[in-house]
Amino acid sequence: MVYRVIGLMSGSSLDGLDIAFVELQEQGGKWSYVIKQSTCISYDTSWKNKLADATNLSAREFVKLDAEYGHYIGKRVHEFLMENGLDFQIGLIASHGHTVFHLPGAYSSQIGDGAAIAAETALPVVSNLRSMDVALGGQGAPIVPMGEKLLFPAHSFFLNIGGIANISYHSQNQIDAFDVCPANRVLNLLAQGKGYEYDDGGLMAMNGSVDENVLMQLNQLEYYAASFPKSLANEMGVDIVYPILKSNCKSIDDALATCVEHIAIQVAQALELLQAKHADFIHGGSMLVTGGGALNSFLCERIQFHIQAQGITLIRPDEQTIQYKEALIMAVLGVLRWREEVNVSNAVTGAVRSSIGGALWLGNS
Repeated sequence: MVYRVIGLMSGSSLDGLDIAFVELQEQGGKWSYVIKQSTCISYDTSWKNKLADATNLSAREFVKLDAEYGHYIGKRVHEFLMENGLDFQIGLIASHGHTVFHLPGAYSSQIGDGAAIAAETALPVVSNLRSMDVALGGQGAPIVPMGEKLLFPAHSFFLNIGGIANISYHSQNQIDAFDVCPANRVLNLLAQGKGYEYDDGGLMAMNGSVDENVLMQLNQLEYYAASFPKSLANEMGVDIVYPILKSNCKSIDDALATCVEHIAIQVAQALELLQAKHADFIHGGSMLVTGGGALNSFLCERIQFHIQAQGITLIRPDEQTIQYKEALIMAVLGVLRWREEVNVSNAVTGAVRSSIGGALWLGNS
């Protein structure tokens, strides 16, 4: 069975809206994919400010933004379809939305009204992929491991470095996954202090020096001692990690270097948490690394240094998969929802049961 799907992702780093036209094929329970077309539509200053400030809105203004952002997404997807000659070729849109509120086990809110996207595109839309899991007592995150299992069966470890870094481990019997630490959202905020959108390749961090006292303070934050399943809200990076770095490091380059080292150490400690739980923990093997942070060569070098004790090798796939893996995974989760099959695992999120997550909007009915 072949599915032609648009996957959509807006990450907490606020770099833009990822759009991926994906062709998925399922045959005998085995899945394969091709990313046929993709783009990242950068947010202008107005949209960056709206999304960054969404947590401060009144209820009325928040609902208004949800609808407005949904129409914005729908218009951008429609333009993408027209520009690439994809009209009448797409069967489904799967949208993650943009996370505004996330309190693990209580609620998780992703704006970008699915009905508005369906209205703009006249296509079926799956949205609100986390809501069912949260209603069942789960963290609502991470939700990507199901897609990883289907599309990348050759790897046991997965690291996605977006606004927040998260890790997945696929053992023989189960999947464990959790958020590791704040990542690109903090790195980007620091780089913007020098007038850059991000630290290209980690060059500024490479020129800085690690502040050992600040590093120790970061590594002792309460979240890291918690057992998994667990997940992070953006506020930890913006309201806790970033201010510690900005206030205590001598320069932005030093703050970037310290943040990179912090991320690398936390990835290694995440592996140690997984190793402690699994008697069949795989020493050696490969860890597929994706997300914008996978393009930060210095960060990847530091992570590789800290995980060498586990004998694990970081693998960076082709750049399209690096940049659009989460949009690709949203496409898979949307198709599973369309097929009315489980797409969120309670073994990962801690919910009382696995679920078929996502609201379905039939824009062409």
